[in-house]
Amino acid sequence: MRVLLVEDDVKISSFVVKGLKEAGFAVDHAVNGEDGLHLALTTSYDAAIIDVMLPELDGLSLIKELRSRGVGTPIIILSARGSVDDRVKGLQTGSDDYLTKPFSFAELLARVQALIRRSSSGTAAPSHLQVGDLSMDLLRREVIRAGRKIDLQPREFALLEYMMSSAGRVITRTMIMEHVWNYDFDPQTNVVDVLVCRVRNKVDRGFKEKMIHTIRGVGYVLKAS
Repeated sequence: MRVLLVEDDVKISSFVVKGLKEAGFAVDHAVNGEDGLHLALTTSYDAAIIDVMLPELDGLSLIKELRSRGVGTPIIILSARGSVDDRVKGLQTGSDDYLTKPFSFAELLARVQALIRRSSSGTAAPSHLQVGDLSMDLLRREVIRAGRKIDLQPREFALLEYMMSSAGRVITRTMIMEHVWNYDFDPQTNVVDVLVCRVRNKVDRGFKEKMIHTIRGVGYVLKAS
């Protein structure tokens, strides 16, 4: 899942970006409101975290502009202002949640996950994925195949979540790169193949029926036999 962070404070942004990546998210970061607006209008995000005090375009104006253009991405406001009036104003602007600085990352992460579970259309996002005998609990971040628990690193979990969400559909290396990492595809790198190999080894090892298949020259597909 991809999150947009619009925050100009270097310490806060590095802290949040690092934590979200460790939790398996892909993160785009903008340091001012104008860049944040451009990213939010040109890229699909599962959630956005927006500071109020931003250069070039303040956070509330940014949110108003997004909502006026029909962008329904769930938004959490970050602000040093914690009065009731400030919170009400932020929520009335079009944000979905409001978190006062200083904050704990654990709380921010829980709020992001809660917002993502509620899609912008108001329907609940799935908390569980199932493909054949392979199951993934998105809340507990647990993966089980045929009763056997599979331990995954954050980026491995993000890849498997993407593959299970796209079960039966071929996903290219470029699609994986854009979803799991935060930079454009470099045709000279083999990081995608290495990551897929690691996940395949954990998911398919010891099972007669293989779930992760290579489509030569195209990409990969996860499917139940």
